[in-house]
Amino acid sequence: MDSIYLVNLILCIIIVVFGYLGFKKAKKTWPLYIAISFVLFGLSHLLTLLGLREALTGFLIAIRTIAYLLVAYTLYRVAFKK
Repeated sequence: MDSIYLVNLILCIIIVVFGYLGFKKAKKTWPLYIAISFVLFGLSHLLTLLGLREALTGFLIAIRTIAYLLVAYTLYRVAFKK
């Protein structure tokens, strides 16, 4: 088992919990978007830990790209909110 992916998965879970709690408390959607991004990152780490990295390379690239774009979109919305 690759400890780097395990640590990343654990940290993703923590960020997802904080994002959800932030959404519930602040009633703003941006913490939820960040949480969803880290669900996707966590899924990619889990699939890698399960030994599916080689078989799902294209899928992993796609979900990580979507997650990064969602984080970028969220930060853009927060930074340039009118």
